[in-house]
Amino acid sequence: GPSGGGPGSRAERRLLPLLSPMAVNYNAKEEADGHPSGVGAAGGRPGACQQQRLPAWQPILTAGTVLPAFFIIGLIFIPIGIGIFVTSNNIREYEIDYTGTDSSSPCNKCLNMSWNSTPPCTCTINFTLDHPFETNVFMYYGLSNFYQNHRRYVKSRDDSQLNGDNSSLLNPSKECEPYRTSEGKPIAPCGAIANSMFNDTLELFRIDNETRIPVVLNKKGIAWWTDKNVKFRNPSGNAHNLTALFQGTTKPVNWPKPVYMLDSEADNNGFINEDFIVWMRTAALPTFRKLYRLIERENNLQPTLQAGKYSLDITYNYPVHSFDGRKRMILSTISWMGGKNPFLGIAYITVGSICFFLGVVLLVIHHKYGNRNNSADIPN
Repeated sequence: GPSGGGPGSRAERRLLPLLSPMAVNYNAKEEADGHPSGVGAAGGRPGACQQQRLPAWQPILTAGTVLPAFFIIGLIFIPIGIGIFVTSNNIREYEIDYTGTDSSSPCNKCLNMSWNSTPPCTCTINFTLDHPFETNVFMYYGLSNFYQNHRRYVKSRDDSQLNGDNSSLLNPSKECEPYRTSEGKPIAPCGAIANSMFNDTLELFRIDNETRIPVVLNKKGIAWWTDKNVKFRNPSGNAHNLTALFQGTTKPVNWPKPVYMLDSEADNNGFINEDFIVWMRTAALPTFRKLYRLIERENNLQPTLQAGKYSLDITYNYPVHSFDGRKRMILSTISWMGGKNPFLGIAYITVGSICFFLGVVLLVIHHKYGNRNNSADIPN
């Protein structure tokens, strides 16, 4: 059409954006917000932030960046994994199952003993260490098929009572039911965890020319420092007379003796007994081990446990046969990364190997097919 006239004229094309619904809505919104049409908060045009036109970085994955990453991960992870795996394998462990389910086991006679059998059943298991244990040795007891992670079991304790609160001592939490009171007296310590405390006694002897030489087992230093010094405390009062402090309470149902007779030493008796503290830290899995004793190296000239014959004397008090549980004694050394655990090393080696393998595969694919796609790249 003639200039300035007709629907396709230049002037009309300039007006069309202003008349479009989007532009009308945009202007109406701005006026509702209190800004005049076409003016931003700063008095000018809307800024990059309002228009969402901010600069952004987007990684572009190319063969030059991805392939080196795969190879670097592989080259770092595989040596770390090998180092951790070798370290774990250098840890010596010796395990004895003394449940007694096998009729030939020396502890078979004790299999059906109850908590308070008198006199207690004892058995001796002889074994041989083929290799010496050079560094400090940790003696554990292990239980299987014992669910310390059950919800009601985990809750069945009174932390205020265990922390030495005198009012909680005589009036335990209702969470402890049905192990809250016995014969009309409050139980100290109350709850199912304390009631089921492990109470087998393990003694180790080295046999030298038919002579039994006892191995020194340290019962202190087996609990967490925070548990021993912060979380567990005896009731306040005369620390040298625990019998008086626990006056008015009674022992847990399954215990042979009260809590103030767990040890003859005052700094390892009552609620601060380390065997008791270790048991009260519940295990996450139904098969677990807990630290029982420490065997410390006496001098650098001899190993902690020499290779040779040993015997384990067991006072068998703890019944596990009724729930198909198992009991075992473990001797173990440790390394800078803790106890024996090959999983972490295997995981590192596996991840590193997969990355290295993928790097090789992608390198072959890129070398074979990469040149074909260069011509099809979209220019910026």
